[in-house]
Amino acid sequence: MYSLVIITGLLAFASSKPCGTAGSNSELLLSLNKDLLRSLESQTGLPNPSVHLALRLSDNHNLAKEGEHLNKLKSHLHNDIQNSLTNSQSVVGQLALYTLALKSSCYDLNTITFTVSDKRETLLTHLKNQMEQEKQHIAFSHRPLTNYYQYSLGVLALCASGVRVNNHVSNKLIKAVEHEHFKHGDNESIDTYAMAGMALQCVKESGSHVQNAVQLDTALTKIKQKLFAGQKSDGHIGNEFSTGLAVQALLAMGSQVAECAASMEAMRTDARSNTYHNPMAISQILPALQQKSYLAVKSKECLVENDSLMLEPMDTVVVLPSETKVAVTVDVVTSSGATASYSVIVPKGSSLLEALMLLKENYPDFVFETETSLWGPFLSVVNGEQARQSDRRYWHLSSGDKGLTEGISDYKIEAAQTITIKNTSY
Repeated sequence: MYSLVIITGLLAFASSKPCGTAGSNSELLLSLNKDLLRSLESQTGLPNPSVHLALRLSDNHNLAKEGEHLNKLKSHLHNDIQNSLTNSQSVVGQLALYTLALKSSCYDLNTITFTVSDKRETLLTHLKNQMEQEKQHIAFSHRPLTNYYQYSLGVLALCASGVRVNNHVSNKLIKAVEHEHFKHGDNESIDTYAMAGMALQCVKESGSHVQNAVQLDTALTKIKQKLFAGQKSDGHIGNEFSTGLAVQALLAMGSQVAECAASMEAMRTDARSNTYHNPMAISQILPALQQKSYLAVKSKECLVENDSLMLEPMDTVVVLPSETKVAVTVDVVTSSGATASYSVIVPKGSSLLEALMLLKENYPDFVFETETSLWGPFLSVVNGEQARQSDRRYWHLSSGDKGLTEGISDYKIEAAQTITIKNTSY
């Protein structure tokens, strides 16, 4: 979802050596594990299947709390997906993550069903049907109903669940890699390349894509090239929030320690500085830092698990508003190019969402709406203009000439600045 040297030869994919070492970083990993587990207690909205997946892939467990969260997934998230399917909405990404979360708990997927038009079918059947719809839409309009990130998640979930992925479905993903269709705005999407890498690696290991083995290997090689080409001098691949999935993909594709050690260290540095306070972000870096990827659910057996993870009581911390005030200007640029400017004074450290709410109070002509996501709320409507996925549009947020890598509830305003909210196509 947020924004990605060259490795030659196909022999790289035969390697299964881990990418990075844990060693003296065990305390950091344990702390991240606890942060993720603690997030279940303060979770609002729907239970997050990505958080559950990361907890289940972890080396340390609190089986009671994980069991409670699994039950919430099977009730609250299940019912939300049921409503979406009833309304004929495309939810392939949500279905895929739900599938992976259940599989990580070794749950019998054949017992999970949804009923649409009085027809009751299993979760995996609905996921296969959604993938067929996505595939047909690609054939017609050269892009999925949702996006290639969700499409890759669908391929991965089916494959990791032991379902043979239709060659026509995986071929569409291979062609998208070949023609470099993984874009978000003007930038290549590291997250999408990473998820596609894990999905296609799973297909390769399943041996079900023998008809186009060369094309599959070529796509995997290109994905590795894209991921390494997106590596910055500080070790991040893309940015700090895409590095986790990128390293997971490199792990899955057998990269050597020297190829991604800098990225592992960049994530550790970020974790120690509390960059990853969003549970979704932690859920993507924790498997990577523990030398695992989402492909691990394919062989997970849930036997003899370490059930020693305990949470210490937390002291209640009251955060008072900062007495320091900063000026924020928000420029809204519509799809037509028209610009409207608004200014507000906020306490230092306020979130962008809090600043937008103040603007809404102060300016009658400034209105906005949000939708929920696994990363938190995101802008869907500003001043009456929508930026919908179905229209291939989104609200791009930037400060100066730099795009914001965090969501509106996570981004903190520490200094006076101008934030641009622009209706952008992709």
